[in-house]
Amino acid sequence: MILVYIFAVLIGIIMLLMLVAPRKYDVQRSIVVNRPLNEVFQYLKMIKNQDEWSPWKSRDPEMKQTFEGVDGTVGFVARWESDKKDVGVGEQELKGLIENERVDTEIRFLKPWKTVSDGYLLLRAIEPSKTEVIWGFKGNNNPPINVMMLFYNMDKSVGKDFDEGLAKLKATLEK
Repeated sequence: MILVYIFAVLIGIIMLLMLVAPRKYDVQRSIVVNRPLNEVFQYLKMIKNQDEWSPWKSRDPEMKQTFEGVDGTVGFVARWESDKKDVGVGEQELKGLIENERVDTEIRFLKPWKTVSDGYLLLRAIEPSKTEVIWGFKGNNNPPINVMMLFYNMDKSVGKDFDEGLAKLKATLEK
């Protein structure tokens, strides 16, 4: 009977945690690139260019990649497959473009876990030759997965990758 009570308490704790754990996430970082807005936008809308600045591509330069559609246009899909756990398997689809303002993608991770997130790149002219780039990633963590977010700091983990990628982006565009 004691085991039944222990099990009931554990279930109750998990249910309570599912209610209070965050369900949404939005991680973003920014950098200023010393290039005109239009040049930065034209570069960023091409998903294949991410190979030059993505922190994940540098973690596995040998990852298998396939592409579908016309790069830089809505509907383009880039797929990747890696044996490295921190790269995994997934695909990114170009979902929206607003000229010189934003690039929206849907990122579908298949391994090591299955999840869908919205990626975005926001651009803002600061001066004629300076552009702010905001790289972000948002989505939902449905119960019971949201409980894990109490113990995992997505902002710190993914934010570190964004900082690394944005620094590479800046270096690439300012050559």
